[in-house]
Amino acid sequence: MDLKAMSSAELKQLQADLKQALDARLRRDLWDAEKAAEKAVEEYGFSLEQVFPYPNQRPSERRMKKAPPKYRNPENPEETWTGRGRKPRWITEALAKGRDISELEI
Repeated sequence: MDLKAMSSAELKQLQADLKQALDARLRRDLWDAEKAAEKAVEEYGFSLEQVFPYPNQRPSERRMKKAPPKYRNPENPEETWTGRGRKPRWITEALAKGRDISELEI
């Protein structure tokens, strides 16, 4: 196929045909992969839903659930902390002033 000899209309049609063929092939490959995965997990006595319980979520969304706040700043109730990660400045300052962290619990 000599692409340089083709007109722009022929190239656009070729591009559309290629996109359609590629989309169909990718759908078929995905279907084949899903069937192969089903077969593989069934060998161990599981279903795909058991192995992949959240199929429409990214892995990072599945792992990271937002924790509820455990501590609240008494001087600014809008400031809260879950107890995870680095301590906010208001916690550090309260502890430096001699407050007990249990006083800041919600």
